[in-house]
Amino acid sequence: MLSAFLSAFRTPDLRKKLLFTVGIIAIYRLGATLPSPGVSYGNVQRCLDAMEGGSTGVLNLINLFSGGALLQLSVFALGIMPYITASIILQLLTVVIPRLEQLRKEGQAGQAKITQYTRYLTLGLGVLQASAFVALARSGQLFNNQCDQWPVIPEGLGIPDWLTLTVLVMTMTAGTGVVMWLGELITDRGVGNGMSVLIFTSIAARLPSEGWQIKQTQGWGKFFLVIALVLVVITAVTFIEQAQRRIPVQYAKRMIGRRMYGGTSTYIPLKVNQAGVIPVIFGSSLLYLPQLALQFFDQTNPGQTQAWIQNNLVDPTSPIYISVYFLLIIFFTYFYVSITFNPTEVADNMKKYGGFVPGIRPGKPTADYLDFILSRITLPGALYLAIISILPNFFFIWLDSEQYVNFPFGGTAVLIMVGVGLETVKQIESQLMQRNYEGFLR
Repeated sequence: MLSAFLSAFRTPDLRKKLLFTVGIIAIYRLGATLPSPGVSYGNVQRCLDAMEGGSTGVLNLINLFSGGALLQLSVFALGIMPYITASIILQLLTVVIPRLEQLRKEGQAGQAKITQYTRYLTLGLGVLQASAFVALARSGQLFNNQCDQWPVIPEGLGIPDWLTLTVLVMTMTAGTGVVMWLGELITDRGVGNGMSVLIFTSIAARLPSEGWQIKQTQGWGKFFLVIALVLVVITAVTFIEQAQRRIPVQYAKRMIGRRMYGGTSTYIPLKVNQAGVIPVIFGSSLLYLPQLALQFFDQTNPGQTQAWIQNNLVDPTSPIYISVYFLLIIFFTYFYVSITFNPTEVADNMKKYGGFVPGIRPGKPTADYLDFILSRITLPGALYLAIISILPNFFFIWLDSEQYVNFPFGGTAVLIMVGVGLETVKQIESQLMQRNYEGFLR
């Protein structure tokens, strides 16, 4: 692998792509620490110290994807989350809006239109999310109400408050647009999928500080044990992410003009984890609704309903919380696979080009066979996603601490990092193989 890495840097065009990607990542991390106008960063640090450097509740996932920039209220505070949300919304709308479905089938031109719609929706969501986070920061809820005496957005500075808030929202929204542009630059001129690489960078940037925090509070023994468990989890995730069921497909020979086409054999690769990390995001977002609802109740005099929600649907160590999270991920895995993979459409395309599964008649029997196979492999994929996702909750219980709500060594973080890492290595490997070099995985 080391020789393949050196070979990649010896290849001029591949070296340029790698260095370009590293440069974009450096710019992205710089923007994640760049102060936004109108924010008192001295008070921000006091608030973070008061809440022991972590956030709780509804902001965990966004803070994870921003690499901790959200709690710093930096220029790139929103990170890539608005783009992810916009992409998911457009993907779901493609199923229910015929116009989007038609664009998806038009090839590159239609995909360019959908990409443009995604950009517009990203900026719109950026305005909404930036406004919400600025309001939460001003009220102190962004920092768990730990900094009432240290306002992070000071008032009475000789500038109208509405102007300060407007500039802050515009700055964060513009930061989202820049992050989206940086991701597209990596996709076009660098290595790997740009958005995925930026998410990978954000998560990886938080690992050293989170690991060191465990060492300081729990000691070297639990620190090394956590590292060992993380390696086991990464190995298991890597193995299952590579697993797939290959359905053989045979194409009959056809005479078109004076040429003979077809007669080849291929396969349809159905991954065990066909849904990726999307069900985890859906399940996490839905479980954050109770925490969001609590913000509308009286915090000084909680009632029985509010206390029950806090103890069972907000506390990540609660058995009810873990069980609901587990079931939500399984449900959303089946739901997402059902809307992203259409066995009937695949069977019709195979029939159109003379393809068939050996032993299965073309048309509806092929669609039923694909649906049967997909439903069987989705169950282990759903269980795998659910088990990996609830691992951090057991870490909370084992470490006996509530400050690891952003624990990055399991769940969404590991799934994203392993998936992006494997995909990027495969892209580098394919370019090396084109030049007769050994790949990373050879």
